[in-house]
Amino acid sequence: MFDIGFLELVVVGVLALIVLGPERLPHAARTAGRWVGKAKRMVSQVTQEVDRQLKAEEMREKLRQEGDTLGLEKIEQTVTEALDKAKDFKEFVETDISMTQKDIPSPAPDVSDRQK
Repeated sequence: MFDIGFLELVVVGVLALIVLGPERLPHAARTAGRWVGKAKRMVSQVTQEVDRQLKAEEMREKLRQEGDTLGLEKIEQTVTEALDKAKDFKEFVETDISMTQKDIPSPAPDVSDRQK
């Protein structure tokens, strides 16, 4: 991240000890550590969110490409095959309907009309 070596850290530590003194230095170090930790977490969260968004965009693009390659021809072919299969069963349905209609007795004549 930063190009800070061990010697630079020692110099900053000695200066902080001189400026802050031994009583306030531990508290300042803890506070600085918390800030650094929060900054790292924020950077990590932003990085993860950007990665999620990139992956989501990749998936949308793949779906869009798959939808384009699937095309209207494939859908039309599927519908045509389904209609052909339905036509094959049309004869069976018509035969069953005609047989069912033969089995149904005709309605009986109304008795009240004869008596008049």
